[in-house]
Amino acid sequence: MIRCPDRMDFSLKKYQTLLTSLLQAGYDFQTFDCFLKDAIPKTIVLRHDVDRLPEHALRFAELQRGLGITGVYYFRSVPQSWDERIIRKIATLGHEIGYHYECLTTCKGNLSLAIQDFEKNLMALRRLAPVLTVCMHGSPLSRFDSRDLWKTYNYRDFGITGEPYFDVDFTNVLYLTDTGRRWDGEKVSVRDKVNSGFNLVFRQTDDIIQAAQQKALPNQVMFTFHPQRWSDNTFFWLKEATSQRIKNVVKHYFFVR
Repeated sequence: MIRCPDRMDFSLKKYQTLLTSLLQAGYDFQTFDCFLKDAIPKTIVLRHDVDRLPEHALRFAELQRGLGITGVYYFRSVPQSWDERIIRKIATLGHEIGYHYECLTTCKGNLSLAIQDFEKNLMALRRLAPVLTVCMHGSPLSRFDSRDLWKTYNYRDFGITGEPYFDVDFTNVLYLTDTGRRWDGEKVSVRDKVNSGFNLVFRQTDDIIQAAQQKALPNQVMFTFHPQRWSDNTFFWLKEATSQRIKNVVKHYFFVR
């Protein structure tokens, strides 16, 4: 396997460097459920949206375990994300498992079918691991926003303690997401956006690492990672970079503007 050079962004090497810099800056790490219940004053929440290639998520989880930190992993109920062996393995490593729901998209806007689909998939995931939080999958090519499900229903009726887009005050918690395979991807993001209270913009992971080293990050930060975008394999890295570049152009001109 051809390995990525250390300078290349969106590699596992770079991800480990990021985590190490945050640890050295004095941050604690909490799962999302723990953060909601009792947030530590200086803490990081590592959120992972497992849209596809769950084996990449497992590498993230194992790397975090080696550093003694935890995160939350949201799995979609589709074959390219749902791997029961990996879900169980990540849970045994001490990480939180959550449901990455997209019910209004898959049910084409039908609310009654969507809530049935939500409950069915949630129950199936709970047979593999405890599930206390959920998070919307953006489905950028769909006209339906699955968060609209909660205009009619209440996810707390299903024993859910939180959903990031509803239960985090992002005017006080910095939100950083690798949507678009970049950290300043708002222009190419359809739904992964929040009302931020911070005037901080980063382009590359090195920019965040530098900010951590300079103590320039706020006390509470939520990261969103899409593990399929991160790899030390140069061939895969180039393939993913090219694919994402094309997706960003399409989303910017047809779905965001």
